[in-house]
Amino acid sequence: MKLLKLKRQALILEFFNISKASSRLRSELQLELDKGYQSIRMAEMLDGEMRLENEAMKIPQLKKLLITPKNVMGVSIPKLEGGTREQALTEYLLEIPVSISEAMKAFQEVHKIVLDVAEKETTLRKLLYEIDKTKRKANAIENVFIPGLQAAVKFITFRLEEMERDTFTMLKTVKRKMGEREKQSEKEASIIAE
Repeated sequence: MKLLKLKRQALILEFFNISKASSRLRSELQLELDKGYQSIRMAEMLDGEMRLENEAMKIPQLKKLLITPKNVMGVSIPKLEGGTREQALTEYLLEIPVSISEAMKAFQEVHKIVLDVAEKETTLRKLLYEIDKTKRKANAIENVFIPGLQAAVKFITFRLEEMERDTFTMLKTVKRKMGEREKQSEKEASIIAE
């Protein structure tokens, strides 16, 4: 039970650490989104909506996102990797207007932060589930299992004491009967001897 309580405390500590990081990332995400939308509005004003849409269609595709498990106190937590472009945008960004390239850079940063936030939020959800599960196990052991064992020990002790008393009584009875038989055989031996 102590181990479960220690595990729960460690999970709670990890939860709060990740929660702080997640909160910081959410603030960063909000700032980056604001910058990104502002840069898109600027690009629309300077280069027009059609040019912005055309350039957006030419952006190279992202690589597949790899999700690798990471183990924290017995909890499998996803680690997100990838999600970047297969080819660098540097050459591509040189060919387009500065306003559009700034918007693209801003949203690349938003993309990175979104992946980090998703990773942290999933981790928080899984840790919270594990904390609850550990708490229920500790409570079940403390409030159900241990009292059940104590009741069983009490019952077994009572039964052993009862059996000991019965055995003692039975031995006394046997000893008394053996004493009576000995006296009887002595009487019979003395009658025969006379």
